[in-house]
Amino acid sequence: MKYVILVGDGMGDYPIAELGGKTPLTAALTPNMDWIADHGELGLARTIPEGCEAGSDTANLSLLGYDPKATVTRRAPLEAASLGVDLSETDVAFRCNLVTLSTQNGVLTMDDYSAGHISTDEAREIIEDLDRALGDETFRFYPGVSYRHLMVWHGGAAEIDTTPPHDITGKAVRPYLPANALVRAPRKALASGRRARQAGLDRMTSHGVLLQLMDHAGAILKDHPINKRRMEKGLKPANHIWFWGQGHVPQLEAFEEKTGLRGAIISAVDLLRGIGVYAGLEVIRVPGATGYFDTDYEAKAAYALSALKGVDLVYVHVEAPDEAGHAGLLDKKISAIESFDAMVVGKVLDGMKGFSEFRIMVATDHYTPISVRTHTTEPVPFAIFGTGIRSPLHGSGGFSEENAEARGVFVSDGYRLIERLIRFSK
Repeated sequence: MKYVILVGDGMGDYPIAELGGKTPLTAALTPNMDWIADHGELGLARTIPEGCEAGSDTANLSLLGYDPKATVTRRAPLEAASLGVDLSETDVAFRCNLVTLSTQNGVLTMDDYSAGHISTDEAREIIEDLDRALGDETFRFYPGVSYRHLMVWHGGAAEIDTTPPHDITGKAVRPYLPANALVRAPRKALASGRRARQAGLDRMTSHGVLLQLMDHAGAILKDHPINKRRMEKGLKPANHIWFWGQGHVPQLEAFEEKTGLRGAIISAVDLLRGIGVYAGLEVIRVPGATGYFDTDYEAKAAYALSALKGVDLVYVHVEAPDEAGHAGLLDKKISAIESFDAMVVGKVLDGMKGFSEFRIMVATDHYTPISVRTHTTEPVPFAIFGTGIRSPLHGSGGFSEENAEARGVFVSDGYRLIERLIRFSK
């Protein structure tokens, strides 16, 4: 038996007046997802347990069969694994976004959580310069993809309140700065000669250390050559950094031990790749996969089908619908959903016919509604088709939030959804 899980990140949404009360999933042309929903099992799954943040880490761990409440981690340590950064037990990894802050009506505001989706080459130069200027035996900066990067605080503190920058687009940043540390920073963290520390202090709150680091980075980025060139072209500058998603090294049971299946994962996003590393999945890097609207959808499908010759299950993640949701771009979200359906779902569904037994599951990990531009916690639609999956007697209506709810199938513990996919086959 061969299995594929196809995830359109953030596809879930609310009814939109501009679409006549339809959601983007309903309005989009998705014949392949609709066919799977109408000929297989369609339902809802709660991928964000009560009390958990509505993050892609939580939701995708659920879809892979890991109970988020039992998995003590956050996204930055997972991304560290993807970047090849080894963390010790006392290290704390922080997601480090390059962002654009601007002053609006005298208030410093989150203008763009992605610095205008800065290119990876530009971002790498900036992050490497920050590491040369601010990095030492305590703090290190590591470049990732586009605006998504990593900072590691050796011997640092994780118990700090931080906020994802995509949650506060257009809002004043002051109320959301790192705050409320429960522990204090080690003396070593305050001793670096490369950063100006407040004279006479031998202790500082952990969030205070982060704020100083952010301030020093902002001073460097203000006149950075990359930003000067971007502004000359009318592009948004990466004029600040933003820390969030911090945590210690996680512990995940190997996916093969949990399920008896050898697996692989395909994603352009370091978070998903990092989950793959810790879960013991084969991490497949696809040329042309960008994590944005210009990603090579067809290449992801082709690599997934090729990987199935050597593994039992492939997990394919596409980020584009989520990016559109965060940006509030309705047309881009519909286009991304349609591209996912045509060039990923359709290609994989057709290719799976070459296997004597197979199952395919399509899902979204969480909602990223256009109206709120961030993740929300509603149960998400999923559809499973393939060998041994009983078709509904009156399956029609396609793959949508409303139709999934109407079918009446509800998986309250989302991490058990994978058991539904592989049941009777082990």
